[in-house]
Amino acid sequence: MTDTHNPKAEPFSNAEKDPADWTTGDEPMTGAQASYLKTLSEEAGEPFDDGLTKADASKRIDALQEQTGRGR
Repeated sequence: MTDTHNPKAEPFSNAEKDPADWTTGDEPMTGAQASYLKTLSEEAGEPFDDGLTKADASKRIDALQEQTGRGR
């Protein structure tokens, strides 16, 4: 029996990767990020910034999830 490494067996995903390390992190946020971020911003009573990058939007989503109690 050969012991081969299966990367799909790893418990890590891109969602767990630090946004600062994303190769596409400097691109504009996705439509899904914008939609969710707008919802979270409204719930938290915070301003919505539609000019964030993918990485910055991810960080902002994490912060607003913590603030609103979503995503737990």
